[in-house]
Amino acid sequence: MKKTSYTKASYFILIFSFFIISCNVQKVKKLETVKIETSIGERPSVPPIVVDPMFFIDGQLCQHVRKIFQDRKGHLWFGTNVYGVMRFDGDTLLYSDNRNAVDFGRITGIIEDKKGILWFGTANGLIKYDGQQFTNVSPKGDYLDHEIWSLIIDRNGLFWIGTNEGISSFDGKEFTAYTIPKAAVEDPNTIYAPNRVTGIVEDKAGNLWLGTDGFGLCKYDGKTFTNYTTKDGLCDNTIYDLMIDSKENLWIGTYWGGVSKYDGETFTNFTKDEVISGVEVSGFYEDKKGNVWFAAENNGIYRYDGKYFTNFYKKNGLETNGILSIFEDKEGRFWFGGWGGLFRFDGKLFSSVGKDGF
Repeated sequence: MKKTSYTKASYFILIFSFFIISCNVQKVKKLETVKIETSIGERPSVPPIVVDPMFFIDGQLCQHVRKIFQDRKGHLWFGTNVYGVMRFDGDTLLYSDNRNAVDFGRITGIIEDKKGILWFGTANGLIKYDGQQFTNVSPKGDYLDHEIWSLIIDRNGLFWIGTNEGISSFDGKEFTAYTIPKAAVEDPNTIYAPNRVTGIVEDKAGNLWLGTDGFGLCKYDGKTFTNYTTKDGLCDNTIYDLMIDSKENLWIGTYWGGVSKYDGETFTNFTKDEVISGVEVSGFYEDKKGNVWFAAENNGIYRYDGKYFTNFYKKNGLETNGILSIFEDKEGRFWFGGWGGLFRFDGKLFSSVGKDGF
């Protein structure tokens, strides 16, 4: 069964500044006001002004940054939990929120296709941005669940979308839904929805690996679904986040069992083996040097160099216990997003972006 529908947004993007103007539109001259150079790396002593309490917490850019992405133009995009999307072009910070453009809700994925079009997985469907406007391309009705939790584009340019009701593909025109067979799991610790696909990654062979909400890990080779659970060595059946590193290791973050690494044959359970602390793991990222980063709730950030784990937390100035996204931009600057907003890391200490500027 295939079906598609398009709904176009009629507005573009909301710009914030120091003057509250009617219709929720404001204009910024950020460089003049807070004396920030074009480089993001500069942190002036004058904090950005709090324009609207709805968006800011303690001088932060917003309360909850969920996803971080840099497009081919070098613009940084920050997907939030309920405050829409922010873009920083090195000069100006722009917001697009539910009052002005499409209804974003929670943003759970940001990707860019070969044409330079940006795509956002949101709580209200699949949204594209063509450089001019945001458009929600999700079909109407009950055909496709609109609450997206995971989003990728595979090697063939096909979109894969994980929702509360499983997984769907999108070829740019039509959506196709797939039914994932349930693994035999006793008393699954489902967090949100039993059919939810929490993560999608593609390996070198073209297999899709899917994280589920209480039913373990699933591999799809284009024809067959294969399930992996704690009976196969997985540390926990409720998957939070997935990543495949440059060595083709599959990293698995869970809600109740911490982190596992799967090399294609064996699961290594770092948390259960007491190598690291923290049972709720997400935010996987591999940096340019091949280090693997991830966050463990209430236990800060871990960096793995292939041999050893290094922990960064309160002693390094990290002001939150819940990081969800980690990103190294083209200039080698590290960004961390989560509860409490956006943070920068200089290799030793974290700083709150917003309190001290970009």
